[in-house]
Amino acid sequence: MKVEEKRVYDILEKLDIGFEKYEHNAIFTIEEANELAIDMKGAHCKNLFIRNRKGNQHYLVILEESKTADLKALSSQIGSTPLSFASEERLYKYLNLTPGSVTPFGLINDSEKHVRVLIDNDLIHSEYISFHPNINTATITITYDDFEKFLNWCGNNVTYVNL
Repeated sequence: MKVEEKRVYDILEKLDIGFEKYEHNAIFTIEEANELAIDMKGAHCKNLFIRNRKGNQHYLVILEESKTADLKALSSQIGSTPLSFASEERLYKYLNLTPGSVTPFGLINDSEKHVRVLIDNDLIHSEYISFHPNINTATITITYDDFEKFLNWCGNNVTYVNL
């Protein structure tokens, strides 16, 4: 088990958050995830790492897998300059993640609380929610309430948005 993954499980245990783990081949896209023959309960999420025009603010956008994020509308909704996808270098610098493994669990690496979290309002009604544990060869499912407990522990700014 990679250190990045073990750290997630250690923090979930510390927070008394139970989870179900599903191991699988490396996946990089929602399409590849949907091809897996695994029956995971709950909302399956798409996680986007984006930045503002100046590059001085970064966001982790969490939305249901079938949705698309209109970055122009999102920038207006949050009062930001135009948004675009952040580079692999920025993803690694702020969340210590690589493409294909973008997940809110990367927030454990954001000690300066630089990244703002934007969660689609539609996810609030999910009983369970699924994410990679900082690697793309596994997926874990936790309750939405436990996800909020994790986010509170992280301490990053969280905003609910309409996507």
